[in-house]
Amino acid sequence: MRRPPQTISVVTPVHAASIPYLADAYASLRAQRMPPGWQWRWLVQEDGQTGEVAAALPQDRRISVGHNRPGGPGVTRTMALSRVDGPLVKVLDADDRLTSDALARDIAVLTADPTVGWTTAAALDLLSDHSTVRMATDPPGGRLPAGTVHRCWQEDAYRLPVHPATLCIRTDLLLALGGWLALPASEDTGLLLAASTVSDGHFIDEPGLLYRKWPGQVTNQQAHWSPTERADRIQVIESRVAALALLGIGPTSSTPQGR
Repeated sequence: MRRPPQTISVVTPVHAASIPYLADAYASLRAQRMPPGWQWRWLVQEDGQTGEVAAALPQDRRISVGHNRPGGPGVTRTMALSRVDGPLVKVLDADDRLTSDALARDIAVLTADPTVGWTTAAALDLLSDHSTVRMATDPPGGRLPAGTVHRCWQEDAYRLPVHPATLCIRTDLLLALGGWLALPASEDTGLLLAASTVSDGHFIDEPGLLYRKWPGQVTNQQAHWSPTERADRIQVIESRVAALALLGIGPTSSTPQGR
């Protein structure tokens, strides 16, 4: 009797400005070559209730569309978790694109080693002229022991050594951490730092994402760099990491293995 395929749920929050890029994100998903016994499901969540996101997507049984009242990216990502039905969750922002076999590489790492709770991968900045630039801070490929990412973040003026937009994480670990923080930005940084506090991760040296650089992205907005707001976001993230560490939750505990 053939076993049903396992699912990697790809979570994409969408606001109005990023709708034009959804076709590229979808094309990058369709191009993925999945390992035997695996399938992807795209959980697209509108940050709003206009219906414009659903109208912009093709008919594909692998796409699940939801919406919520406007609440920002963290709330929108977390609301999509209501439809997750597999052991792994992959993040994909609406304006980004996966590289070839990105999902297969995530799945290979997380199925081969049950003590790894999450993966990230190298990312290429996708510029307006379609050229790409790799991050200069990428660590060597391989295991990232718990605490490593947080320590690097503190030592490098609160800049991450790996890209949070490439995160793939075990569903049970993500749910145990409460999903994404309800912050106006840096919610993906907060989740990555929480996950990397309680579980070892793995950095995949091969590029897994084309990270689009364009004027409408959140990190290009003036409000994102407000000193007061940024300090508050950092404080919330640091407090969460400290609380997890104080509770003694770490890689010595058994890592949840999914559903």
